[in-house]
Order: sequence, then structure tokens, then C-alpha cells
Amino acid sequence: MAAQDFNFLLATDSYKITHYKQYPPNVSKIYSYFECRRKKGSQFNEVVFFGLQYLLKKYLTGPVITEEKIQEAKLFYQMHFKQVVFDEEGWRKVLEKHDGRLPIRIKAVPEGRIVPRGNVLFTVENTDPNFYWITNYIETMLVQMWYPITVATISREFKKILAKHLKATSGSLEGLDLKLHDFGYRGVSSQESAALGGAANLVNFCSTDTVAGLLLAQRYYGCPMAGFSIPAAEHSTIISWGRSREKEAFEQILDQFSSGPVSVVSDSYDIFNACKHIWGDKLKERVMERSQDSCLVIRPDSGDPAETLIEVIKILEECFGSSLNSVGYKVLPSYLRIIQGDGIDLSSVEEILKKLRDEGWSAENVFFGCGGALLQKLNRDTLSCAFKCSYVETNGKGMDVYKQPVTDPSKGSKRGRLSLRRNSDGFLETIERGAGKPEEDLLVTVFENGSLVRDYSLEEIRKNARLREEEVNPTLHNHDQELLHNNLINGIH
Repeated sequence: MAAQDFNFLLATDSYKITHYKQYPPNVSKIYSYFECRRKKGSQFNEVVFFGLQYLLKKYLTGPVITEEKIQEAKLFYQMHFKQVVFDEEGWRKVLEKHDGRLPIRIKAVPEGRIVPRGNVLFTVENTDPNFYWITNYIETMLVQMWYPITVATISREFKKILAKHLKATSGSLEGLDLKLHDFGYRGVSSQESAALGGAANLVNFCSTDTVAGLLLAQRYYGCPMAGFSIPAAEHSTIISWGRSREKEAFEQILDQFSSGPVSVVSDSYDIFNACKHIWGDKLKERVMERSQDSCLVIRPDSGDPAETLIEVIKILEECFGSSLNSVGYKVLPSYLRIIQGDGIDLSSVEEILKKLRDEGWSAENVFFGCGGALLQKLNRDTLSCAFKCSYVETNGKGMDVYKQPVTDPSKGSKRGRLSLRRNSDGFLETIERGAGKPEEDLLVTVFENGSLVRDYSLEEIRKNARLREEEVNPTLHNHDQELLHNNLINGIH
């Protein structure tokens, strides 16, 4: 049920307060939809749908309209607009007729599903003809879905890159779910951003320091513990010992966390000296005493990510040796690994893994941490997210509606009632103008008249978002690859 101290009437763009006065006479139905528009030359061809259930549970479920909230909104908007524009009477009728519950139906793609851009992701319509104006009143809140969708999508792109290199250089995908660690808590704009973004990354990975994301997954997606971390040093715990006692700082951490993995940031002064003369000499025996289950993870945190990591792994090889895995790539001893958490984005991860591979190193040796590029360096335009009206009913007659700006054809919208189906070629496509068959529609009713109708677990969502075979082994035959590319370009998957 939505939080009692949250006033739904104040959770919209100001101008929407006035829209009930602007629709044509005798309108009884407003039907709108959300999509990530297809954009030529975009980095991302498909999206991961995630986050709607959180918004519905937290803000829209149960009685969200009360007399007290109506009065609060009335006063607020009168001060804000300096005139009476708030529909006090209309909202009171919602309170009286529907006990303050929203007479709205939302149908959506199952959470975690991978959908090519340009397809409908969810639809919204009023269920009571007297309250047609509510459909787009909630647009403001629902369009904020852009954030968890975008994070989940970027996170999955990281997973594709990591899977490709891990499989090629180790022969398996063991440990893939732990390869990207969420460092983004401090780099986002709010606690809620951390929670939503952190949970969106947990659709694809199980490694995080963003506690807010774990709590959201627990409270809204039924997962007791969605991600894991290990003891780790920060610069304050190293430099507080003083420059001359860096070895003692490292040793203290080994002593305190003798079992289980531990990560130690090692660039406070000179990462190369730390690896060669402290870890690789003065503390060498202490490091070698550790096992695969209690490995030391060394963290560089400055310099060019690819160059620094390559130099670090070479120094560690000199000091601790290496062996060849089953596919002929070099692996450090199982008690020693590296995590690169500085300067990480989709481009740098690809560059680092390619350089490691070219130097004969397996991706098994490294983990990555990502903050800003995962949770913050993105916006609604990253995936061109939009919410548009496509169908109305007036005087009992339905009409397909759309926008088609002469100045930007890419902003043209879909027409009529929409459904999402898998066509005879196995690809997803949106059917417009109400022409879809209900039995083929992949959109599921998730919210109706103030109640959550479908409750997804994180386990289900992760299953929906898992990588496809061709993403793990990107060696499709040319004809198959061309067909896949063409269908993605055409918005079909």
C-alpha cells in the first residue's frame, strides 16, 4: 500500500492540474502507452524492463486519495497558480465512488523481459468513464520508469561484454554474476536513486555495496538477500597509518580478515611499489598462505585503467607466478585477484578485457567496480523514453490518435490500442490500431483499480533477463546475424 504521508495529488507536473478542462466534451476513455523510442545510431538496440512494480507498490496501490489530501492539494495549487484550477470536485468523486483508489488499468511487459526499442512496454487506461483525465495525470510518475529501465539495460550490456570475454578466455561463465560490483551509492542524487538503480543492477549481477538497492529488492521484489560484498579497505584506513607504515596497514587487514576474500586499495602512494615490494615481497608469504576462498583482491584506483591494470598484473605474475587454464590463457594463483573500480564504463571494460586477452590473460583474473557510469551518467534521452496517448473514446466511439511532428519524424507516436506479440519468425513486435489478438498479447495486467494484480519476484525477473546463447557466444552464422540485426533495427525481437 502507498505510504500514508505521500500525497499522490501533488506528484505530477503543474500543468497537468489544468488538463481536465482541456479534453473534448463527452470523452470517456484516455488510453496511453510507454516506450523507449527507436533511434538510429543508438548504442542500445534493446531494453530491460524493470521497476514498475516498485512504483506501483510504493505510490499507487490502495486508497491514495483522502479528504485531507484533497484539501492540501487545493490550497497548494491555489497558491501556485494564483487562481482556482484544481479539480476538487472530480477528485472527491474518486474518493466517494472508489474509496480513494485509482480507477486505472495498467498492462505491462513482464519485468526482466528484453524488448527491442520501439515497442510498447506498458499501457495505461481509465476503467471508469468519468475519470478519463487520470490516465495522463500519472504520466509524470510513470515516466520515471526511464531510470530503472536504463540502469538495468546498461548493466546487462556490461554483462554481455564480460560474458563474451570470460567464455573466450576461460571456457566457462563461472563467476559471471560477481564480475561487476556496484560502487554507485555515493555517486547518485538521492537515496531513492540509489535504491532503484542499485536494484536494477541486481537484475543482472549479485555483487554490490549499494545497500539501498538490496533493501528495495527485499521489500518490493521478495528477495531476502539479492547481492553480496566482502570486507574492503578505503584510502582512509590505509593513509591513517602514515606513508611509512603502508605495509603495516596492509598487514592489519590480512590479520583482521584471515578467512574469506578481502579487497585492499593499494594506490595510496605508488601502486606499482605496493604490488612489487609490499604484496610481492614483504608480505608475500602472508598472501600465499591464503586460499581461493580467502583470496586477496588488490584494487588500483587511479591512472589509465587499462595501462595500470596491465602493469599491475605483470608485476604480480613476476612475484607470484601464473598458470595456464584449460583454454590456454594465463591465470594468477587462485589466492590473488584484481578489482578495477576507477574509470569504468562500457567502453573501458571492453578495452581492458581486450588488452588482457591480447596479452594472454584470462578475464578470470579481474573484477570490475562501477559507480557513475552505471547509476548516474544517464538520462531519459539515453533510451528516448516517452509516454503518449494513442486512443480515445468520445460519445461512445473509439478513435485512434497520434502525433506526427513535421520537424522530427522520430517523435511520431503509435496509434490505437496496442499489444505486443511474438511473430511467426520468433521476434517481438507491437501491433497497433487494436488489431492484436488477446491470446497473443504479451502485455500482462499488473494494476487495476488501486490493486496490484501481478507480483514478480526478483528470481523470476533475473530469469527473464538472462543472457541468450548468441550473446554469450557471439559467433552466429552471417545469415543468422544479419537476420537478428535487421529485426532489431525494425523494432522486432
